[in-house]
Amino acid sequence: MKAKWRMLVVGAMLLMALPFAIAGEEEYAANVILGCMLAIGIAGIASAIGLAIAGSSAVAVTAEKPELFGKLLVLQVLPMTQSVYGLLTAILLMMGAGILAGAPSVTALMGTGAIWIGAIVGLTGLSAINQGMVASASIASVGRNPDVAARGIIFTVMPETIAIFGLLVAILLMTGLGLL
Repeated sequence: MKAKWRMLVVGAMLLMALPFAIAGEEEYAANVILGCMLAIGIAGIASAIGLAIAGSSAVAVTAEKPELFGKLLVLQVLPMTQSVYGLLTAILLMMGAGILAGAPSVTALMGTGAIWIGAIVGLTGLSAINQGMVASASIASVGRNPDVAARGIIFTVMPETIAIFGLLVAILLMTGLGLL
């Protein structure tokens, strides 16, 4: 059931992009803003879900073993990095389009590309939810055996590689489109 809700939220965000994507020349900068919204919005929601999943496990283990707080905090915070990638993408898009300087200079291709760049980072940022699940299992394992913390971190970082690939593709696209 949760997967259906996630897909519904992502679908709704992409449908909101449609009116901007078909706008005229004067709206190209709005497409960049929409790309920023997709990048940080989707990745941020996914990070919040991942943090909640991992955090609930961390709270439970910390209640019984408060001395593990430091190790558990590292595992719990890892799903937040996808929102950092979304934020970085939004800032780079705004800088590349001239929005932060107050003089936007965006072509049709840049504006449309910005929407897809935001979607790429946002959608690959959904990996934060799965990362939160792995972090939750790692936290439970550390609660049973604190010596497995490093292994738990390694397992928890693996889903993040998907978001890193998305960020890399976004940076390459921004470079190719002249936004960087």
